[in-house]
Amino acid sequence: MNAFEALGLNEQLVQAISDLGFENPTPIQEQAIPILLSGTMDFVGLAQTGTGKTAAFGLPLLQLMNVAEKHPQALIVCPTRELCLQITNDLASFTKHKKGLFTEAVYGGASITMQIRNLRKGVQVVVATPGRLIDLIERKAIDLQKVKYVVLDEADEMLNMGFRDDIDFVLKNTINRESIWLFSATMPPEVRAISKNFMENPKEVTVGKKNSGNVNIDHQYFVTSAHHRYETLKRLIDFNPGMYGIIFTRTKADAQEIAEKLVREGYEIEALHGDLTQQQRDKVMSRFRQKSLQLLIATDVAARGIDVDGITHVINYELPDDIEVYTHRSGRTARAGKSGICISICHVKETFKIKQLERMINSIFHKLDIPTGKEVCRRQFFHFMDKLMQADTSHGDYETYLGDLQEKFASVSKEEVLQRVAALEFDHFLKYYENAEDLNVRSDFRDKRQNNFREAGPSNGRRDRGNYGQRGDSGYTRLFINVGTKDGFYKASFLQFILDESNLKKEVLGRIDMKEMNSWVEVDKSVASKMIKSLDGKRYNGRAVRMNEADGGFRKPSDERGNRSRPSASRERRF
Repeated sequence: MNAFEALGLNEQLVQAISDLGFENPTPIQEQAIPILLSGTMDFVGLAQTGTGKTAAFGLPLLQLMNVAEKHPQALIVCPTRELCLQITNDLASFTKHKKGLFTEAVYGGASITMQIRNLRKGVQVVVATPGRLIDLIERKAIDLQKVKYVVLDEADEMLNMGFRDDIDFVLKNTINRESIWLFSATMPPEVRAISKNFMENPKEVTVGKKNSGNVNIDHQYFVTSAHHRYETLKRLIDFNPGMYGIIFTRTKADAQEIAEKLVREGYEIEALHGDLTQQQRDKVMSRFRQKSLQLLIATDVAARGIDVDGITHVINYELPDDIEVYTHRSGRTARAGKSGICISICHVKETFKIKQLERMINSIFHKLDIPTGKEVCRRQFFHFMDKLMQADTSHGDYETYLGDLQEKFASVSKEEVLQRVAALEFDHFLKYYENAEDLNVRSDFRDKRQNNFREAGPSNGRRDRGNYGQRGDSGYTRLFINVGTKDGFYKASFLQFILDESNLKKEVLGRIDMKEMNSWVEVDKSVASKMIKSLDGKRYNGRAVRMNEADGGFRKPSDERGNRSRPSASRERRF
């Protein structure tokens, strides 16, 4: 008996799986499929990306569908259009031998008219991003009354992206559902709240430790000065000539700027960010999947849901502002049981974040030295020699030219030929790296500071995921801004908003204190006026943004009587 058949799947699905070349289920599939086939039990599945979660919920979901009913019976909600399309494609491959079962992907950036037309033709499974799904509901183009099964895939990512209200709305409008299946890589309190509010005694399955990282990933970090970050990135790429990977940046401006620099220097790379049209995004992803590109540089939002086989490296150009985002970044590599490397480039003030990451994902991070110029050249040279020895000469009429070649090189020794080949191939590398400086930061002060932090911990006695460390240096100016969590911001999205709008780097920021209606930001005195000028008067979601200098230091969320701190009564009454 086939291993998938033993889980309870029918012959049609088992045949489709066999056609795809899969013989044994992954741990999450092995544990989830028998439970989900009942169709009546709420379920929470915790597993890292790349562990086969789509098949874990997709296969039992397809078996439960009634092909005679031409209306949505199952709804799969996921954070991004890339993941939406990936899930839809996977489901299509699973239904190869099951006639009359149709799936439709609905997501932003594509024709809503075409999506509505396809829905009206009759589909059993709808895969949707939250925004487009809400749009279709409001247009009365989709009926959720007959939906029996709701799947929330990458639930933690959807909540990080600010889709909490949308998810609540969807779950409140699928009133006749029989079960909710929630899949997530991590289990933060927000995800736990969905389980508590909408699910009844859910069966929970965890593959690996909660919030843990993939054990097949080698986590490495390199410490350099902030102004050497780009040069370090370039050197690490050169040191790994066979790299096929994704570089993560904090902002779309960084992604575009770094991509343009690397392209000018001859690297095969393109940027993926929110300013691209869907057609442009599809073109970039197509080139990356076909390996026409060696590297993809992307923001967290743009890269969510990317599932590409064979990614060897993930590089954090900067560590993410939200510590849990690291798990999703690193999960782009080491998929389907393969191994991979996740590299983080840190400056001195970020090294204490590594310890927090180690605790969160239960993995050891290896601190390595940034390679010297000679080490890079040596690695490139041997990579070229390996390619030379593996070159396929069976498809060309090379024997025709062999006599001419022997005559041409008759007076040249084998050693000299090799030297000339090396010079031709590596002349640019040797010249570039012959006087390369040491990019490593070597400081006893760094280690002392890191150890002190580990022993003492943050000054407020707790870990803040969105703002790893707190700085109260006298070189900072404290600014007030009239947006907060009520505007849909969380720590990481708020940071990205203010930095994108001001075109400043994260290093200029100090402490950040977010409230429901407003927030306070510490920023380097030298750029405070620039940030105010960039943000004050801007509009966000139809509201005028106000930013100005705030007097005094950071205030606590409440005073001793439990009252919220506010800059002034008159300012809060503006909205």
